[in-house]
Parts: sequence; structure tokens; C-alpha cells
Amino acid sequence: MSAVLKTVNRILLAVLGVVLVVLGGAVLAVGLGLDPPSWWIHHGRDDVLLGDAERTRWRDEGWWWPTVIAALAVLLLLALWWLTAVLRRRRLTEVLVETGDGEGALLRGRALEAVLNGEAATMDGVHRAHTDLRGRRNAPEAEMRLLLEPHVDPGTALADLTEGALTHARDSAGLASLPTEVRLRAARHRAERVN
Repeated sequence: MSAVLKTVNRILLAVLGVVLVVLGGAVLAVGLGLDPPSWWIHHGRDDVLLGDAERTRWRDEGWWWPTVIAALAVLLLLALWWLTAVLRRRRLTEVLVETGDGEGALLRGRALEAVLNGEAATMDGVHRAHTDLRGRRNAPEAEMRLLLEPHVDPGTALADLTEGALTHARDSAGLASLPTEVRLRAARHRAERVN
């Protein structure tokens, strides 16, 4: 998921959550007997959310139903766009490898991920490696997570990864670049009891 989509997703969820909490809390407060302000939509404990007058006020106006239907259609389209953006396949299934003769070959994304994981895991002090490929098949991007032993310097591990596994993967696939986001984390080992 791109950073922009993550940001939009978080903002929309936060705004929706705040609106629901404020409205629900206010209705609950009025229902429990607190006096609402004069501008609030509820005026007391026995008040209904929408009375007959509010529900039927615009029914006879010619613009009312087309406006309601258009607004609901826009909300539905936005909700569908949001759902497809969140559920869209994020992993890259294949990478286009340049063969040098103007042709290309397709390499499975999982195969390239496995090679990157295997080579990164053989580096000194790397406990475990995990790679996900993103982007387009002719311009892949990698997201790597390395679990490092406590004694390993993160800068050294990153330099070894860049000069080793990432360079080999980029060169072997004939890619001009392989942008990579690397997340480093230290492995935690349980203390063992000595008798």
C-alpha cells in the first residue's frame, strides 16, 4: 500500500471515528438525562432523532430525491474505491527481466523474494530476513525486514545488504534500480537459567 493511500486511509478512519464517537456520545448523554445545548438536534430524553416534520419537509420538492440519490451514489463510489484500494493485491507477482536482445523474460516475484531472503539470511548477524516486492513489473520496489542479532551494527548490516544481496538482485534481473525500504530490528533472546 502506498504511503499516500495509507495516509488517506488513516485520515478517513480517524475523521469517521471522531464523528461517530461525538454523535454517539452526545446522543448517549442526552439519553442519560443531561441537558443538551439549545442548538443540539435532541431536546430531551423523549425526543426522536427525526420527527415527522423533519422527515417529510423536503419530500414534495423536485430537487430533493435526485440530490439524495446523487449523494448516496457518490458515497457508494467512494466506498467502493476505498475498498478496492485497500484490498488490491499488493505483492508483485512477476518481474520483467531484460535479456539484452530487446526481448524480456518474466521472473516470478516470489523467486526473487526467496533469493533476496536467502542471501540476506547468510549475512553475518542476520537471524531472519523477509522480502516483499511491490511496484510494477518493469520497475519493482522491495520492502525488506531484517531481524538482527544483538551484537550487529545496523549500519554495517545495511551496507552489507546494499553491496551484496540488493546489488546482485538488481544486476541479475537487469534492472536500472531496485528501490528498497529496509526495516531493521534486533532479535530478543530469552535468558536461560543456569544451574
